[in-house]
Amino acid sequence: MFSYGRASSSPEPRIFVIHENSAWVEPLRREFAALGAPVAEWFVDRGVLDLGVPPPEGIFYNRMSASSHTRGHRYAPELTAAVLAWLTRHGRTVVNGERALALEVSKVAQYEALAQRGIATPQTTAVVGREHLAAAAAALGYPVILKHNRAGKGLGVKLVYSEAALQQHVTAASFEDSIDGVMLVQRYIEAPRPSITRVEFIGGEFFYAVKVDTSEGFELCPADACVTEPTAACPAVAPGDKFEIIANFQHPLLPAWRSFLAENDIGIAGIEFIEDRHGHAYTYDVNTNTNYNPAAEAKAGRRGMQGIARHLLALLLDRYGAHSIQPAA
Repeated sequence: MFSYGRASSSPEPRIFVIHENSAWVEPLRREFAALGAPVAEWFVDRGVLDLGVPPPEGIFYNRMSASSHTRGHRYAPELTAAVLAWLTRHGRTVVNGERALALEVSKVAQYEALAQRGIATPQTTAVVGREHLAAAAAALGYPVILKHNRAGKGLGVKLVYSEAALQQHVTAASFEDSIDGVMLVQRYIEAPRPSITRVEFIGGEFFYAVKVDTSEGFELCPADACVTEPTAACPAVAPGDKFEIIANFQHPLLPAWRSFLAENDIGIAGIEFIEDRHGHAYTYDVNTNTNYNPAAEAKAGRRGMQGIARHLLALLLDRYGAHSIQPAA
């Protein structure tokens, strides 16, 4: 439980990691330890925040996830939004701040922000009320993709080929609305091969791109921890070549993606896109709580969490100076 009030201590400047899933932070912990970086974690699921007390000095890295509700942390994003507003008021350096969180928990907000940069997204209709899904799908034309507005891990993604299939899906006992009530109906982009590309950025700069095999589904959490979760939570995650880092990746959208991240207070992210049979690229997801696939990284000799740890430590040293930093024990 998160708690910060008048009895809280004020440690020396350090890196504070804001999150609600310890398993996803474990690889980052190892990288911080290797660097001897001073770190504290704020596990923000529920708790108390005294707005009358200034926050500690440090660099704050927001890793709040849109899928937090699947781990019993329904209001973790809302509490995190309060924490980020508090940090911002006091002038603290936040990596993935308030705007980043707003985009993390709303694909509609993502698509509108991407459109402002001229970045193409799949044609999409937002729907509240499952009784309106059929009309929205018919207007777009089948096949369509159904997905949650607030999701994470590809939750709720369903490819639907016909009105009959849609009706069967939405009337099934297993159907789940998006946690925020907003469902998206999206034009299906048919790729020449069953794969998408995820482009990773650290410090706002391109780090690497990974090809992801979608032949088994769209729940594409790359973290090693997903492999150990129940199958229903991450059924499409598998070891081997499902994730493959692309050597010498180049794409004409790289400058636009960098500008989009800079304009939306996003320092660390994975951006997913798909190309149709004509080579047109459509950006469909921005993950501000990004994870990395260990098998793919080991094969390519890259470590995303190492890149994050180095970036955050550099920010800490730049802001406070080495003389102000107490190394981790």
